[in-house]
Amino acid sequence: MNRKDDAAGERTPLINDQQSASGSAPAVQPSCPRPSGLCAFFLDSKHTPGRESGSVAVRGLAHTWHVTKVTLLSNYVNFLLLFVPLGIVAGACHWNSTAVFTINFFAIIPLAAVLSFATEEISIKLGETMGGLLNATFGNAVELIVSIVALKDGQIEVVQSSMLGSILSNLLLVMGMCFLFGGIVHRGQNGQGTEQRFSPAVAQTTCSLMTLSSASLVIPAALYAVLTQNGSDEKQNSILILSRGTAIILFLLYSLYLVFQLRTHSNLFDPESPPETATTEAVQHEAEEEAPAMSAPAAAAVLVVVTVLVAICADYLVGSIDDIVATAHISKAFLGMILIPIVGNAAEHVTAVVVALRDKMDLAMGVAIGSSIQIALGVTPFLVIVGWIIGQPMSLHFETFQTVAFAVSVLVVTYTVQDGRSNYLEGAMLLAL
Repeated sequence: MNRKDDAAGERTPLINDQQSASGSAPAVQPSCPRPSGLCAFFLDSKHTPGRESGSVAVRGLAHTWHVTKVTLLSNYVNFLLLFVPLGIVAGACHWNSTAVFTINFFAIIPLAAVLSFATEEISIKLGETMGGLLNATFGNAVELIVSIVALKDGQIEVVQSSMLGSILSNLLLVMGMCFLFGGIVHRGQNGQGTEQRFSPAVAQTTCSLMTLSSASLVIPAALYAVLTQNGSDEKQNSILILSRGTAIILFLLYSLYLVFQLRTHSNLFDPESPPETATTEAVQHEAEEEAPAMSAPAAAAVLVVVTVLVAICADYLVGSIDDIVATAHISKAFLGMILIPIVGNAAEHVTAVVVALRDKMDLAMGVAIGSSIQIALGVTPFLVIVGWIIGQPMSLHFETFQTVAFAVSVLVVTYTVQDGRSNYLEGAMLLAL
């Protein structure tokens, strides 16, 4: 299964399943002595009164509330769901563009976390291969939805910047924070420094794919510089032809990568098995984390509802970009490279750092590099093809500065992770870049 979602499974629910750092003793439970009454109704994600009732109506209502409760308690950022109805009202009532953008910006962040949670629940039911494929498909669904809405509105600069911003934030910011904070916690003592370890084979494979994706951006930029046709339209057409052909190749390569990851060489991407000395309680806790919190149909319903809400909020967010640029004097490149990537990745970025602190670097690397691979080889080529279909000139020709920044970042990350070890100094270097 995709490492990103294994890492997402490391999230700690708001109640019930928390354990101490040693894993040997349960954390302090809520003040209620047992799951009953108001405590069970509002805070117990395992039990909901009424689900065993003889009345079909009561059972149906109780089950609906249970699914809603489990979803709301699945992540700490879900308190931001309060912004979802407010953002829809703000967009529908044509509030100030700054208010519309800001409210919908905060509304999409928890929706991304819920989308990841619902995908994870379905994946557990589908099994390793189909679950991994579903995870790969919906792994960056929020970025894809926002980008398709922006592409439909002709915001090509925003789409390109958001794709590049998502990749760079994963490669430099997320990986740098994982190396930095994980390295500080596990640095050793008395001058006997230690380093965290992860699978060098996986790191080298994924970095090779990232190098190829950076070449796919460098080549259109180089071609644009050497073309001598008269008129920019002829140059643009040549770049579009090259970009669309390259996008098809990259998308096929991504499909082959999924087969490699999920079928033929899935053992390379499996998390390290627990040591033989692991306690029975720890093993049981691992099994509990894999148990689905809701049925597959319920998770599918959550997935559909959240996808629709993301599309609505994304439409209002993208629709306010032009007014934001005009009134706040913020460039579209800044919105795309800095702000929009935060929308879809904030929750999983926190998850990556948390698992790095627990010395589970394979999972942390899976979030950082795995998400970058999905965007570079899956989402970006798909958007080029979608632009081709709907008549928008989306290409792989990025600005020269963006292309150089991407290529240099991939080069530095490749050299940093090739030995399969990390420390806090390497994390600081990535953050500095």
